Amino acid sequence: METTKNTNVTVTVADPSALGLLGLALVTLVASSQKLGWTEGVSLVLPWAIFLGGFAQLMACIIDAKKNNVFGATAFGGYAFFWFSVAMTWFVQNGIFGEKLQAAADSKQLGFAFIGYLIFTLIMTIGSMETNKILFIIFVLIDFLFIGLALSTFDIAYHFTHLLAGWSEFFIALVSFYGVGANVLNRHFGREFLPYGKPFGIFKK
Repeated sequence: METTKNTNVTVTVADPSALGLLGLALVTLVASSQKLGWTEGVSLVLPWAIFLGGFAQLMACIIDAKKNNVFGATAFGGYAFFWFSVAMTWFVQNGIFGEKLQAAADSKQLGFAFIGYLIFTLIMTIGSMETNKILFIIFVLIDFLFIGLALSTFDIAYHFTHLLAGWSEFFIALVSFYGVGANVLNRHFGREFLPYGKPFGIFKK
């Protein structure tokens, strides 16, 4: 009589939060500089959108998925594909795929995409309340970013809403850099070197 023996192997992988937040911090810092008028054009925002906003967060998504972290995988994956889409949009708008496609681009479609991402971010903001306060602040700022992006794309109070998007993006970068430091240094030193802020404890004990 043959018997089958199952062996469970646990693979330990590092928390990818610092890498994902680094990607978010760098791409929003560079992109906000253009929105706020400190730099011009998107030509040199593109590499950061693709490799930091896109690939760095996608790598964090994949690792979080392996760790069975649905919230982290969805957040990093969702925003990774956002930045890939933004990069592709800039390619179209700048005629990389030809003048015909460039001429047919309707920027209001971007407005609907931003509304969709605002809905997604509001969902993630609720979830972030039971992670830590740094992440919650980042998501609240992303909410304001998408409000500003959507309204300015529809040409509603353009000057104000464009600046709202720019400053929100800039502060996302700053808080995300803090999140990188907290994730790396707290684990490296084995103690709370930089505080995250405890979860709110409203929805989850």
